[in-house]
Amino acid sequence: MQANLSLFKSFVDLVIPLRCIKCGTILGDKKGLCPACWAHVPFITKPFCSCCGLPFEFDIDDEALCGPCSHERPFYTTARSVFAYTEESRDLILKFKHMDALSSAPLFGYWMAQAIQEMKEEVLCIPVPLHWTRLFMRTYNQSALLAREISRLKGWAYSPSLLLRKRRTPSQGFLSRKERVKNVERAFIVSQKGKDYIFGKTIVLVDDVFTTGATVNACSKALLKAGAKSIHVLTLGRVVRGRQVV
Repeated sequence: MQANLSLFKSFVDLVIPLRCIKCGTILGDKKGLCPACWAHVPFITKPFCSCCGLPFEFDIDDEALCGPCSHERPFYTTARSVFAYTEESRDLILKFKHMDALSSAPLFGYWMAQAIQEMKEEVLCIPVPLHWTRLFMRTYNQSALLAREISRLKGWAYSPSLLLRKRRTPSQGFLSRKERVKNVERAFIVSQKGKDYIFGKTIVLVDDVFTTGATVNACSKALLKAGAKSIHVLTLGRVVRGRQVV
């Protein structure tokens, strides 16, 4: 049976060759990015803020905090992202989010799973939810697809319906940080069933892009209020000041 599966996979790869998810160049035997595109995607590595994951431009202690986190700690314990959201990387997310490039989900999930620390406690992986009207129009929640892949790779429990967006908020795209915070204030709730399920658990909260952190912070506040032990945020992209792309 295994030999037949390997033969079938070889046949599929021959007929439909693997291509770079960014430029479309035919790859060898590995799914992902070609060497040229890999070199231009700004993957985030240390040093970064030990809380929100904001990259530092200089070497600093692993436990160091950025200015905003030093001033006021967010409701989540940590936030980590795979790459900075820039001109070079944004098309990866936009294709996945708006152009139905869903085949990228396993690769993105793998990258994200590598970006978060190992956890010994019981973990529940959940996505930032869409309002039901937006989900109806888009037909899928990209954050839920990522969370499902991450939970599968990590062996974590996964539930996409415990955290709910109770009101449809305007797009955050062109809002200031202060406006974003107000926009998502009290926008998220935990279902009654969810309160029983998440109590005392460590939550990994998954979203596609971390911009100011307003959305994941509002979600984290709702989860902690419902009894979660701690929240760790995991996103694919991260807006970094000075490299912001609208």
